[in-house]
Amino acid sequence: MLQRFLIMIDRFSMAVGHAFAWCILILTLGTSYEVFMRYALNDPTSWAFDMSYILYGALFIMAGAYALSRNAHVRGDVLFRLLRPRVQASIELVLYFIFFYPGVTALIIAGYGYAHDSFGYREVSVNSPVGVPIWQLKALIPLAGVMLFIQGIAQVIRCVLCIQNGYWPKQLHDVEELEDVLQQEHAQSANTEGAR
Repeated sequence: MLQRFLIMIDRFSMAVGHAFAWCILILTLGTSYEVFMRYALNDPTSWAFDMSYILYGALFIMAGAYALSRNAHVRGDVLFRLLRPRVQASIELVLYFIFFYPGVTALIIAGYGYAHDSFGYREVSVNSPVGVPIWQLKALIPLAGVMLFIQGIAQVIRCVLCIQNGYWPKQLHDVEELEDVLQQEHAQSANTEGAR
């Protein structure tokens, strides 16, 4: 039952991450349109810069929980990955409470203040004459913090289970690291060579 709960949180983070991944397509189309207008027709748009940073910001801030669910955040794990799973889980558990939760809590609280103020005066971008609204982007800051907090709960539970059982609980895998794929292919080819 606990495993289903963890997978449910992972699926929620995945759904939000996949939904915001569409920002890449919109960003690519908008930027391509701007390049065409600017260089082919010599008629640049007044909204392209604002569109690019709003979509890029929305994509990255809302993909944080998804990246956390896939262990995709950057970390120096040169030595860490050589440790036994119980030691890894113990270190991660301590670090979640020392750094992760205080940081994410600060993101939620400060982000709510920014979003509230921005919504209150209907903030618009000062980078273009069009005045593109940007309060929606600031509203994503506390939402992203809440998403990270929820995914952090799942990660802490995984740490506790690993400390108890000695192995990491199963996670969803909709993408794989190239390094892992190459290691699996190498192991398969070595097994095939050994079988001959």
